[in-house]
Amino acid sequence: MDDAWRGSVDIAISKPWTARAFDVETKALAKLAQPGADFYGIHASNDGKVMIFAGGVPIKKGETVIGAVGVSGGTGKQDQGVAEAAAQAFAHG
Repeated sequence: MDDAWRGSVDIAISKPWTARAFDVETKALAKLAQPGADFYGIHASNDGKVMIFAGGVPIKKGETVIGAVGVSGGTGKQDQGVAEAAAQAFAHG
């Protein structure tokens, strides 16, 4: 994305990895990773590859996860919206 932070590249790579590794949207995982929640500290696992920012979405065919997509460079809401649209387009395309 034009004018995106260079650091967003690694984030964009880690988001789909996380979404597929745990078969969950990174947005949902973020809520579970807060202090006192069941997965607090998960972001430090897997050699630090786990990303808990919105924008990582599993791609499903029916109920089966077949991959994931990750988007970074915008706000969390923007990243999430684009990732959801991409996952849906891929699953139905």
